[in-house]
Amino acid sequence: MQSFDLIVIGAGSGLNISSAASSKGLKVAVVEKGPMGGTCLNRGCIPSKILIESADVAELISRSKNFGIKSRISSVDFKSITSRASKIVDRDASEIEEGVAEDKNTALFKVEAKFIGDRTLRVGKETIKGDKVIIAAGTRPLIPKIEGLDAVDFITSDEALRLKKQPKTMTIMGGGYIAAELAHFYGSLGTEIAIIQRGKLLVPNEDEEISIKFTEIFRKKYNVLTEFDAIKVHKKKKKFLVVAKNAKKHKTLSSDALLVATGRIPNSDTLDLSKSGIEIDNKGFIKTNEYLETTAKNIWALGDIAGKYLFKHSANLEAQYVYNNAVLNQRAPVDYTAMPHAIFSSPQIAGVGMREQDLKQQKIDYVTGKHYYNKTGMGIALQDNNGFVKIFSDRKTRKILGCHILGTDASTLIHEVIVAMKAGLTVDAIRETVHIHPALSEVVQRAVNSIEW
Repeated sequence: MQSFDLIVIGAGSGLNISSAASSKGLKVAVVEKGPMGGTCLNRGCIPSKILIESADVAELISRSKNFGIKSRISSVDFKSITSRASKIVDRDASEIEEGVAEDKNTALFKVEAKFIGDRTLRVGKETIKGDKVIIAAGTRPLIPKIEGLDAVDFITSDEALRLKKQPKTMTIMGGGYIAAELAHFYGSLGTEIAIIQRGKLLVPNEDEEISIKFTEIFRKKYNVLTEFDAIKVHKKKKKFLVVAKNAKKHKTLSSDALLVATGRIPNSDTLDLSKSGIEIDNKGFIKTNEYLETTAKNIWALGDIAGKYLFKHSANLEAQYVYNNAVLNQRAPVDYTAMPHAIFSSPQIAGVGMREQDLKQQKIDYVTGKHYYNKTGMGIALQDNNGFVKIFSDRKTRKILGCHILGTDASTLIHEVIVAMKAGLTVDAIRETVHIHPALSEVVQRAVNSIEW
């Protein structure tokens, strides 16, 4: 049995810890069956954004007549688009693996890990033990139990990012951020999209007003069935047939491709965690405290498998804290202040802090500022007639409680609010800051200016 100072399970954000520990001279083991870089690099944020850039270009071309330019898309080289993304991420994953393999203080085990005892793991045919163990094993697509689904060749986001042939029609099960981004990618390039969403709104975890407007916009582009449940799937003459029902009727959707985007589940069930005394919650996420310590001594968990926030940037933040806590013994609780997120669909969505429904539920005394893109110079130039910014402030302290944006470059615009919230500033910091005119960021300042105290 080999012994290590530190074992890291998962080669996404977990590599931040393993590489830092190795540089301090610790003997480290990294266990990762799949490609290096984790979900974000290989099956998530990086390849999807490369693909979505092509969708954004296509959408701009389709809107060019609004700017006095007549243009059209003569063809789409779909294979070239997806192959480019795959080549980039595969190269990066390979380079990361080469770097790990060349590290004299790190042993790489490209197999699945299973606990067989206290901080003891079976990795392939070998057994390893660590003084300390970090679990960063991520999540995978959730596959719902629907009659006939397991008998057809549906795809998840994993495969959707690597298809070589563009389907003419696609049915998407699910209405969250993954469904929204992939609908934008395929739909903007010409695929006819149908979305089956169990809830009343798409992207239901957003501020409700954002969700309502986003659903309205998507209905104009795609066949959106809200408050429908998919109950049966089968294939007929190479076509996927999905039967969906609501309270009043059944509908059958036919398509060339079926994408299941109904959420993600943690990989905790693959690790035999109970063998090391590690507990999970009722959703399968590893239970951790504010220091990301599990219920087993000297074992930490971070990233998606810990279930705090399922973002790459939150996993990177947690990795820094786990390194400090586990390796440097500088015990400190994770500070999640002003944790933001974004959806790279069309329109984009970004948010930070509390939603209006949260403020109402908690009976917080708040005030709201709101401003539309097309009431600013740049918003008019962009012809963004749907975009808007909402910002919430505590009525007494004037501290920023949350901000939510729908529209062009929302993922970038949100950052001045994130910085202000992290620094503990009031809305006056944004109001009194000189903004470049007529930059799009004026819409954030004007949202603040619209607050009525």
